[in-house]
Amino acid sequence: MKKEDICEITCVEEGKVRMVKEKVEQENFQDTAQIFKALSDPTRLKIAFAILEAKELCVCDVANVLDSSIATASHHLRLLRNMGLAKYRKEGKMVYYSLDDEHVQQLVTLALVHQKEGKRDGEI
Repeated sequence: MKKEDICEITCVEEGKVRMVKEKVEQENFQDTAQIFKALSDPTRLKIAFAILEAKELCVCDVANVLDSSIATASHHLRLLRNMGLAKYRKEGKMVYYSLDDEHVQQLVTLALVHQKEGKRDGEI
C-alpha cells in the first residue's frame, strides 16, 4: 500500500458514517454480487452482448456466435436466465433468448463503455 492512498490522521465523520452504515446494512449485496459474478465470465458477457446487439437470439445462433457447442451455449444461457439476467420464449422447437430488462442492457453497455474508456486513457 502506498502512503499517499491512506489517511494520515483519524478523523471520522460520525454522522456520515452512521448514515452510510445503516444504508449498507439494508442492502442485499450477496444477491447483487451474484449478478456481477454471472457477468464476470467472458463467455456469458459475450452472450449478453450478442443478445443486446441482436435483441434476441436462438440457442443455436448463440452457439454459432461463440463458435461453441449448443450444449455450452445452453448452459451459459440457463445460468443467465436463472440469475434473472435473461429470459426466453419457446416458438415450436426453437428457444429464443433476450436480456431480461433495460437494467441488464445498461449494465452490459456501461461495463463495455467503461472498459473502452479506460483503455483509451491508459488506465487499464
